[in-house]
Amino acid sequence: MYCILSLTISPLLTLGTMNPSVKRVEYAVRGPIVQRAVQLEQELKQGIQKPFTEVIKANIGDCHAMGQQPITFFRQVLALCCYPDLLEDNRFPEDTKTRARRILQACGGGSLGSYSASQGIEIVRQDVARYIEKRDGGIPCNPDNIYLTTGASDGITTMLKLLVSGEGSSRTGVMISIPQYPLYSAALAELSAVQISYYLDEENCWSLAVGELQHALEAARQYCRPRVLCIINPGNPTGQVQSRQCIEDVIKFAAEQNLFLMADEVYQDNVYADGCRFHSFKKVLFEMGSKYSDQVELVSFHSTSKCYMGECGFRAGYMEVVNMDPEVKVQLTKLVSVRLCPPVPGQVLLDLVVNPPLPEEPSYRTFFEERSATLAMLAEKARMTQQILNEVPGITCNPVQGAMYTFPRIQLPPKAIAQEKGQAPDMFYCMKLLEETGICLVPGSGFGQRDGTYHFRMTILPPTDKLKIVLAKIKEFHQSFTEQYS
Repeated sequence: MYCILSLTISPLLTLGTMNPSVKRVEYAVRGPIVQRAVQLEQELKQGIQKPFTEVIKANIGDCHAMGQQPITFFRQVLALCCYPDLLEDNRFPEDTKTRARRILQACGGGSLGSYSASQGIEIVRQDVARYIEKRDGGIPCNPDNIYLTTGASDGITTMLKLLVSGEGSSRTGVMISIPQYPLYSAALAELSAVQISYYLDEENCWSLAVGELQHALEAARQYCRPRVLCIINPGNPTGQVQSRQCIEDVIKFAAEQNLFLMADEVYQDNVYADGCRFHSFKKVLFEMGSKYSDQVELVSFHSTSKCYMGECGFRAGYMEVVNMDPEVKVQLTKLVSVRLCPPVPGQVLLDLVVNPPLPEEPSYRTFFEERSATLAMLAEKARMTQQILNEVPGITCNPVQGAMYTFPRIQLPPKAIAQEKGQAPDMFYCMKLLEETGICLVPGSGFGQRDGTYHFRMTILPPTDKLKIVLAKIKEFHQSFTEQYS
């Protein structure tokens, strides 16, 4: 007789055995409030009655999901590249066909389905370099310093992997702005790096003061080794555009403190306010002279997901490294080779963004009109958002100088602040707003804010008529919420 033993095998991977760094990762723009918004959408489809007829997701900068139309020239060339038989179709302008043939010749086997070089297709990197040179008034750009990426997020996390090292009090500290885009805090948590928070000045339109950087740096040196300074310009979630003087001050600070600069510039075309202008960190760095341009280590990022393109789903972007140690650059190239290459259709789209139609080409007029109309509409919605929110008692909104968001401050009654134990008051506010109006915003606590202040982030991307409805509902809700909890 055989005795059959019944074995109970416990799972190998549990919350207790998994990577503890992953458990520390939080990403507010797709957090619990967004998950509830998805549930509400399903409930509406099932016929469950709600106080609203649709869920409006104003939580994330997903341009096309909010109704922004793609640029015709981009989609035509992409279609030709994806299905080359269309090159015989006379409905496509000749310049789109010329562009598609040039790109396909640079692809293995003449197909977007082939891998590219890990750093990106060579002609695309060359076009990116020319774009940067033109943008920065002729300052040279070496294509070998360009790395194509799977969106700017991929480049940012890749660079942080290179920069983070050490243990205990020698662990790398990374300075990030508060409020910040949660990608940064999430990446730092995953890498077990030390987050060094520096606060933007809300009273002065979210400006950046070097005195605040100095204060944060000195405090952090007690428990880590600060090595990196991250700047988002134009700002997310705050929508500010930093002045040239501010950028100069930051570069001087980085040089004095021996910090590696990371410049997140994905909203560089999204500048709306009078008197504001985008200045690239690289341009300012080189115009400050060799004392800085030969010394400061800089990486800057751009993306096809924002600006007038809004092509989030193609996951395309680039980063340019300046003054990187050649031996480290070899390691960077090795690191990006592990993921083989960025998506090739995204690389094609990036090439079209940095190398758009010329005035003498047949696609230029439509391209120029579509681009101008998209940016003009965003500028008008930025102005309207600021104006309407500032009309609401208890809401204060700084000018939306750039980017695609506003980060207004909300006054919450003490009773509301004490309402939910263990839940941030602005999360309670935003969740209640979602349940009563169907509007999905992200609480300021997901981005960081000064103690005792409360905010929410909303995108200005909804179509103008829908944005007016969103703002009107927020106004009505805030007034009723204040009355209810006063």
